Amino acid sequence: MTTVERTQVFLLPDLGEGLSEAEIVEWRVAVGDVVTVDQSVVEVETAKAVVDVPCPYAGRVVTLHGAAGEVRPVGQPLITIAPLDGGDEPAGHATYREEERAGSGNVLIGYGTGHGGATRRRRRPRLTLAPEPADTARTDGAAAPTGAAPTGAAPTGAAPTGAAPTGAAPTGGVAPTGVARPAGGGAAGDAPGHPARPTALVISPIVRRLARERGVDLNAVRGTGPGGVIRRADVEAALTVPAARLTAVPDAPVAPVPSGDDDVIVPLTGVRKVIADKLSRSRREIPEVTIWVDVDATGLLETRAAINAATPDAPVSILALLARICLSGLRRFPQLNARVDTEAQRIVQSAGVHLGIAAQTDRGLLVPVLRDAQRLTTAELAAELAATTAAARAGSLPPARLTGGTFTLNNYGVFGVDGSTPIINHPEAALLGAGRIVDKPWVVDGQLAVRKVTQLSLTFDHRVCDGGVAGGFLRHVADCVERPALLIAAV
Repeated sequence: MTTVERTQVFLLPDLGEGLSEAEIVEWRVAVGDVVTVDQSVVEVETAKAVVDVPCPYAGRVVTLHGAAGEVRPVGQPLITIAPLDGGDEPAGHATYREEERAGSGNVLIGYGTGHGGATRRRRRPRLTLAPEPADTARTDGAAAPTGAAPTGAAPTGAAPTGAAPTGAAPTGGVAPTGVARPAGGGAAGDAPGHPARPTALVISPIVRRLARERGVDLNAVRGTGPGGVIRRADVEAALTVPAARLTAVPDAPVAPVPSGDDDVIVPLTGVRKVIADKLSRSRREIPEVTIWVDVDATGLLETRAAINAATPDAPVSILALLARICLSGLRRFPQLNARVDTEAQRIVQSAGVHLGIAAQTDRGLLVPVLRDAQRLTTAELAAELAATTAAARAGSLPPARLTGGTFTLNNYGVFGVDGSTPIINHPEAALLGAGRIVDKPWVVDGQLAVRKVTQLSLTFDHRVCDGGVAGGFLRHVADCVERPALLIAAV
């Protein structure tokens, strides 16, 4: 039997939660590399999260099916592995063929089969690689493997791992000229045999995103940060320089623009596509209503200060106190902790409060869920909120943590705005929003005073309740914000 006949093709596995496709973010291996059972071979982005996918076969990589930025359907070929010959087997890997015959014993649902546990490691910042110059020859004179997808090369705006932390000069192989050079002499992320390529030193994902949104070519920007790192100010300064051509996000279709103005084309894929679909469905199906009230939050801030003074090692955030107040309100008005089952023509009130927290991340707006939040103390709520939002921004939350919410809390005040009429997170029935807390004139006991005031808004599905229930819930929340002692009476 020939090697070709004995090759094993690993198909993109079911990543759970009804996901049907995934976009290749970065290959962890190249054609010709030797892999072990359950070794992570590719990083992909689904509609829920960015995950590493391990391969259940051991051997040598023959083919990578798809390049970075390409979307692969579940069940389609992802990587082809050929078994190792006896002479090719490296030291310390004598169990390759035995593992291959036995196959991976782990489950390929969710994150795949990695031995390192279910949680995906936090993605490290990466340098942005400029396109390889056309006149640069390969150092070894060898041709690239036929049929192999490019590996290691990241699209503009992304780069290989190993960048230095934000604000520090990159170390460990970055030449003073701004060219990333690992020990092997090639640029970070280059396939073996390729020469080093010029790089735009970008550490912050915010800078990369800003450049993509504004159509700035990072390779044409001179960094003023330590070691030549490109900062946000450098990108903003580049915006004042007229561009000579249309700039597009990598892998996006580019069309000429007669006016000569810069257009940025953003593919509607991954999380952005799911957000668009979900919000559109919410608007189509839910007859939503928004009500709001201005609230004196001075007492809430004083209560938070007193709690944190008593327990400095376990500080409580305003968001955690608002969550506690919402839980109190949902105990009184369970109609809002519900969803409408349109197929069965019924309203389902949830036994537990699975509290969603709207979190803005580099990948878009995510709503991680704290399951059975009503069972948590205020201190536990604060700790869970901090850990969950941090994990959401790091991209390390599993898909299951981003679904199943029954009520959402949205603190849009962090963006410096007072009010909003947000769209309900389908299929939930309600969402409470909180604006910024600012000094405003307020009447207290008949006298004008300066108080800390915020605006609270409640958007609700009119199918699950009428205005009396919604108004009662919002008034209860407002009263608890103004007089936090009412929380004790409501327990």
